[in-house]
Amino acid sequence: MSLDADLLLDWFADTARDLPWRRPECTAWGVLVSEIMLQQTPVARVEPIWREWLTRWPTPSAMAAATPGEVVRAWGKLGYPRRALRLHAAAQAIAEEHDDVVPDDVDVLLALPGIGAYTARAVAAFAYGRRCPVVDTNVRRVVARAVHGAGDAGPPSTTRDLRDVDVLLPEERAATYSAALMELGALVCTARAPKCAACPVLATCAWQLNGRPAYAGPAKAVQRFAGTDRQVRGLLLDVLRGTTGPVAKPRLDLVWSDAGQRDRCLHSLLVDGLVEQTAEGLFALPGEH
Repeated sequence: MSLDADLLLDWFADTARDLPWRRPECTAWGVLVSEIMLQQTPVARVEPIWREWLTRWPTPSAMAAATPGEVVRAWGKLGYPRRALRLHAAAQAIAEEHDDVVPDDVDVLLALPGIGAYTARAVAAFAYGRRCPVVDTNVRRVVARAVHGAGDAGPPSTTRDLRDVDVLLPEERAATYSAALMELGALVCTARAPKCAACPVLATCAWQLNGRPAYAGPAKAVQRFAGTDRQVRGLLLDVLRGTTGPVAKPRLDLVWSDAGQRDRCLHSLLVDGLVEQTAEGLFALPGEH
């Protein structure tokens, strides 16, 4: 298995997007915030909110001093708001247990609340330059095509995927190489319309050499949004984010006509800790009543 490191690194040096969390002055905390925000959310939506957050909460302790409700409100429309609560919990742990410094070790990062395998490796690599495989959807697709000659990666396998990327990582500049793999998948080796003519490893791409076979694996689930519980949860949170205090349930009832789905979604928000109910039966963001 190989993917020419020099070609990929040269291409990345020439074409990489100028993203604020990639700049040398970005702190490890800034990298951690970006990695949480970028999960399932496009860069264009993340960047302005990331800038606002780092201005408002430049350190973990600054965020830890805020209420969870303030963090959820500031999360806005990024989606999957449980990420905001996880980030707040991680900030508290970093402030209290690590002297306000984001750890540089994968295992220590994994011990933080809400930090999973991908995020721990991404922070270790991109904030501290550690040589460890960082695998997301884009990386899996690049490896599947350029190395294995398949049309796409198919179902994930953590052990296999980490092993595949670990073999590819050069001894030096491994973190930059990982960022380059991600960039290649995000901008060139895309899922639906790959720009193969612009690919730096076109000449050795196994998928090209195999005649670009179509993906023949299991069908991927298509995520819809309209009418889903996710949409209803977002509408309920919009009401609470738009107020400065607890609200009565009739106000929440206005957001969705299906009472059964609406109440189910409200209950799930309470279970997830994104909404709290007061002794008077009103509803508010966590820590804001």
